[in-house]
Amino acid sequence: MTVIYKQFKHIITEQVEREQAFLAEYKVGQHTIENPYIKLNPYHIAPLTAVVLFATTEEVAGRVTVKGKEAAGDMSFEFPKAKEHVVQVLGLYENYANQVVVELEDGSTTTLTIQTEAASEKVKAPTLINTTPEYLGNNVIFVSPTSPAMTAAYDYKGDVRWYITLNLAFDLKRAKNGRLLVGTNRLVAPPYHTTGLYEIGMIGKIYKEYRLPSGYHHDHFEMEDGNLLILTQDLPTGTVEDMCVLVDRKTGMILKTWDYKKVLPQDMAGSGSQDAHDWFHNNAVWYDKKTNSLTLSGRHQDAVINLDYETGDLNWIIGDPEGWPQEMVDKYFFTPVGDGAFDWQYEQHACVVLPDGDIMMFDNGHFRAKKKENYVPADQNFSRGVRFHINTEDMTIEQVWQYGKERGKDFFSTYISNVEYYGEGHYMVHSGGIGSLDGETCNRPPVSIKEGTGEVVYKSVTLEIKDDEIMYEMQLPANYYRAEKLSLYCQEDVLTFGKGECLGSLGVTEQMMTEVPAEEVKEVPDTYNVRVGEEEDRIILKATFEKGQLVMLILEGEENTYRYFVPTTKRPFLAMCVGTFQESDERAVEFPVSKEGLVGNLTVKLLIDDTQYDTGMSIQCS
Repeated sequence: MTVIYKQFKHIITEQVEREQAFLAEYKVGQHTIENPYIKLNPYHIAPLTAVVLFATTEEVAGRVTVKGKEAAGDMSFEFPKAKEHVVQVLGLYENYANQVVVELEDGSTTTLTIQTEAASEKVKAPTLINTTPEYLGNNVIFVSPTSPAMTAAYDYKGDVRWYITLNLAFDLKRAKNGRLLVGTNRLVAPPYHTTGLYEIGMIGKIYKEYRLPSGYHHDHFEMEDGNLLILTQDLPTGTVEDMCVLVDRKTGMILKTWDYKKVLPQDMAGSGSQDAHDWFHNNAVWYDKKTNSLTLSGRHQDAVINLDYETGDLNWIIGDPEGWPQEMVDKYFFTPVGDGAFDWQYEQHACVVLPDGDIMMFDNGHFRAKKKENYVPADQNFSRGVRFHINTEDMTIEQVWQYGKERGKDFFSTYISNVEYYGEGHYMVHSGGIGSLDGETCNRPPVSIKEGTGEVVYKSVTLEIKDDEIMYEMQLPANYYRAEKLSLYCQEDVLTFGKGECLGSLGVTEQMMTEVPAEEVKEVPDTYNVRVGEEEDRIILKATFEKGQLVMLILEGEENTYRYFVPTTKRPFLAMCVGTFQESDERAVEFPVSKEGLVGNLTVKLLIDDTQYDTGMSIQCS
């Protein structure tokens, strides 16, 4: 009998230890601009970054430049006046002897050589890149993966200039403080619900983790006051992806909740991917200050909805009205007008409210109908970015722009994807979930196709259009949830030393209150491949069970015993938006238990079918 037990430090703890180590190294010598201290990948998750430390006798400002492989590839960043200089170096090339020039305003200068290693094979090279350095300027295109790949940023030539080795999921957005907000790599429930959000500096330092009791998925939005709208759910209720919460930026605590079950029917007007568990599938949130409202995309009702921010009441719905109750159609739906072409959107993503009130989104077009007999086959279908003008007084809607329909099945993405608005006539359209199975266009998310089924080819196409001209196009051999155009350097993203914070709460994991009779305690058979991981705030059971086995995790103490039902029958997820958390073995089970509410020295036991097993280990909880 072998039960593997391992303790895991939170990445915030690991990073502060590494930070203390390199700062101690720096203090050993006298480091000037001629002899600076250099630490490549200082926080161990961003291999194409470095920090350069040195001191000057006078306060002086300066500039750092990572030299490009050609002049257009130079990336520069100014750093402020100081005597103790902490210079972030971003935009290094992988597998390259990078030349980095540090210049001070007093004329002092030095050129450093920073050799990087080759990137992981999960950092995909573009199969097509078409733009100019003049157009992209100092920006790079970030993509976050849903198939086996890494979150990465590409320059005008398609060279990767930044990537993260953590399995980070869903949208990646820059906050007002210059840092990135992105989903964590810690799973709370399959197939991709994670603990919450990381706030991470471009150098790879995680400053905060915002944790939620039922986890995070898909999208988030920074409010004017810094508080965060985060998409979540209440897992014990049995449904997912149907709630939004407002989270206090300083404490991580939930301030306000919107539950869509209060305003929408759950058993009608579904898309072809809907089931009772994932009836709405909220994949985007946008706050509009002018109307004080939330706009939300519900993939599994083919609907973009708008809620009053204060009351949560339903204001309107954009979508095909077929299948909805007539009283809702009369009150909340729009009537198409105008002389131009018009198509409703289906299983859409990434709703955006534009300055003039227009609504822009990515229309995936999956099935492109409400009834099965009218479903459009993938090889005859299309996806697109689309802009609608809505009039909420007379409840009319007009399609005023689209791009993608003309590219047909080659641009068709059953899932994920996004649009961005840069100004009138200037947009990004990212079709991130293109795929084929044995040469045939996929009519389901490619990441949901099991190994051995056939040859799956992944593809994403990211393009930018200005005044109807394509100014940028990148194609990658992977699926990516969203794309964002950002600069690597941001003046507000200042590297500060010290330990980051875990904010918010994972809540108390729901217990099974019934004690199940079992035979005497035995040793755990090796066939179950049981592993127990202890994180700073969670206990995680990993094991291999046959479908439908009855499994209970028991934490037994002198005064308290905690029992948890461990699901062994996986749901057939119809909307596998992120496949990077999937186990190759369908029998693999991962079950986390929050330490909140646990007290005492707890012996770890397992009930499997009608037998109770002792793992031989105990965990101390305060």
